[in-house]
Order: sequence, then C-alpha cells, then structure tokens
Amino acid sequence: MLSQFTPEPGSRWGCLAEHIPVPGVYAAGRLDADSEGLLLLTANGRLQQRLTDPAWGHWRRYWAQVEGEASAEALQRLRGGVLVQGKPTLPARARRLGEAELAAAALPERVPPIRHRLQVPTAWIELDLREGRNRQVRRMSAAVGLPTLRLLRVAIDLMDGEPPLDLSGLAPGQWRTAGPEEERRLQRLLTRTGTTPGPRGRGGRAGGGKPGRSGGGG
Repeated sequence: MLSQFTPEPGSRWGCLAEHIPVPGVYAAGRLDADSEGLLLLTANGRLQQRLTDPAWGHWRRYWAQVEGEASAEALQRLRGGVLVQGKPTLPARARRLGEAELAAAALPERVPPIRHRLQVPTAWIELDLREGRNRQVRRMSAAVGLPTLRLLRVAIDLMDGEPPLDLSGLAPGQWRTAGPEEERRLQRLLTRTGTTPGPRGRGGRAGGGKPGRSGGGG
C-alpha cells in the first residue's frame, strides 16, 4: 500500500487510512508500495523535515533479501557508494545477515510471497542509509549485481546516542502511539542545535506493515 492516507483513483494499492484511524498525521519518510517496515507518522511538519532532510543524516536501517551470494566485494562497493541514476550515493553501512539473526527476528511471511528460482541462491543483507532517494536500496543492490527480492525498513536512528526506533512488538499492519520516552526524544530533536539546517515538529506514531510508495530509500 501507499504511504499516504488518501487513495489514488484506479490504483491497485491501498492506503494507510485502511489501517490507521488517526486524522491529521502523515509519514516522515515513505516506503515503496512493494516494500515493508517501519513508518513514523506525525502531525508536526518540523519533525517530519528534521527526520527526512539528508542534511541531518539520520541513519535508516533496511534488511533486504537479494539474489546472489552477497560477496565481500559487493558489500564493500555498497559501503563506498554507487552510482544511482547518474549520481553517487552517500557512503553506507552494509553487512550480510546471519541465519541466527534472521531466526531471532522471526520475520512474518510476505504477502504475496517473493518469487523463487531454485537455481539462484539468495542472501539477506543489512544496509544503513543516510539519504532517502526513490527506490534507493533496490537500485543500489542492483548496481552491485544483487537484485532485491524483499525489502524491509527495520529501524530509524534518532542520532541521540540511544537505541534506534524499531519494529519491536509490531505485526504487519499494526500501529501504536509513541511512548513517553520516545516522545521526549522526538521533541528533543527540535531543540537540538548544530551546523546543519534547523528542523521544522509534535511527537509521532510508529507504524508497521507494508506501507508507502516514494522516498525513504525503499
């Protein structure tokens, strides 16, 4: 579904209003319609800008199931940045996920399931980005010969030295209101000073599931 609350006429995708009966909020960073994972929803334009402006460099963590072996060479190329639509991406963090990590995460099945080709191996990688260009993860993985089959955003780092916001406790399609400590951290973003452009901000809500279409790196 789309990372928006208004359906698009004639579209085969649904919208967030089908799952979240909260007026006046919108996504701080979208996901592609065929991606899954974490969305932060807010009614505060300053907070939305603070979280999505690349100048602030908030890390967003993605798990991607890719075709191929995810070699050390391919991962190093992702870390250094690759050309996407003629423009280099910022340096990233990239590593291969182990079977124990995937088992512990207990990822829900994707609906619909991904396509499988018996003769083509797959791997899971973790990719952290500081920018959210359109379909960026998919384009980056394709650029190093690892086409993405399934993509989830699993965390957003508030860059405050505390654990990132993540999907803990949320099933696909579920949402919850930010807790008091999360609210405090989000509010603190709006008062922090620095050399990068100032934000534009009230707390937020975290949503899980399979939202949105453009932006956010998915």
